[in-house]
Amino acid sequence: MKVDVQLDGRPEDAASRARELVALGADGLFTFEGAHDVFVPLVAASGAVEADLMTNVAIALPRSPMHLAHTANDLQTLSRGRFRLGLGSQIRPHIERRYGAQWSKPAARMRETVLAIKAIFAAWEGRAPLRFQGEFTTHTLMPPTFDPGPNPYGPPEICLGALGPLMTRAAAEVADGLLVMPFNSARHFRERTLPAIEEGLEIGGRSRSDLAIYPQVIVGTGRTPEELDAAARGVRRLLAFYGSTPAYRPVLEVEGWADVQPELNVLSKRGDVAAMTELIDATMMTTLAVHGTPEQCAAEIVARFGDHADRVCCYFPGYPVLNDHVAELISALKAPR
Repeated sequence: MKVDVQLDGRPEDAASRARELVALGADGLFTFEGAHDVFVPLVAASGAVEADLMTNVAIALPRSPMHLAHTANDLQTLSRGRFRLGLGSQIRPHIERRYGAQWSKPAARMRETVLAIKAIFAAWEGRAPLRFQGEFTTHTLMPPTFDPGPNPYGPPEICLGALGPLMTRAAAEVADGLLVMPFNSARHFRERTLPAIEEGLEIGGRSRSDLAIYPQVIVGTGRTPEELDAAARGVRRLLAFYGSTPAYRPVLEVEGWADVQPELNVLSKRGDVAAMTELIDATMMTTLAVHGTPEQCAAEIVARFGDHADRVCCYFPGYPVLNDHVAELISALKAPR
């Protein structure tokens, strides 16, 4: 199993941190659209390491498919064919109030965004004129001045982050890869995600080999009681943040914890992070995330996703994970079985 690790921190530190993570055994690095631009750190990393690089995710709805295509094409060249464009939709308050963009039919819009970018790539590769006309976006003009021509490494893979059935079906229908959202459980993945994948593949006339599946896992790891306690606090805080959002209620629902979501939502509006964190008990934490020694975490990840995952993306949220533990987790995930 290949392992991708989050490349976080400030852009000016990206190259040195990328070298550090690759030395620990990471096969790939991904960025999160948080306090800094999601693409800039990967530009720095592309010249520093030979690892695979991915946005995880770039928020697509406020961006033009043309902007995304140009940036992805350039990063594919800079990384010498090792870039994947991971896209996500975000939720309505962020799209409308943070990005100042339009929100409607997110699954349909994301599906169309993937198809539009693929149409742009096909035009640049010389396979077809640019004549994409969709419900939400139209691209029919590509003068030579703006055409970069064929990418020497081929177009980059396009992945789509998804949790609910509509977005998961859209990803399976049109994307090259599915980024399984990290707020998840083995039961939700088995009972909700996998059937939606099969439905999307059937709609698109595709087979399982046409879609890469990349589970994302929230990892709380350490060896001493103090390290494990700090990791648990960081993981529980992130789970509480995710759980406060109505979009994530289906995961809690399938586990019998649907009533926790509105409680978390009310507390989030008050800014009571401590109370939110307390609502995530140990059972919830180890169901929605993994927690334990690096070897224990690796075993749980393999048990949940090993039969389906092409590679796994690991997060270490809100606590000071040691490099040795990251290396040990990666080594355990890659160990023969």
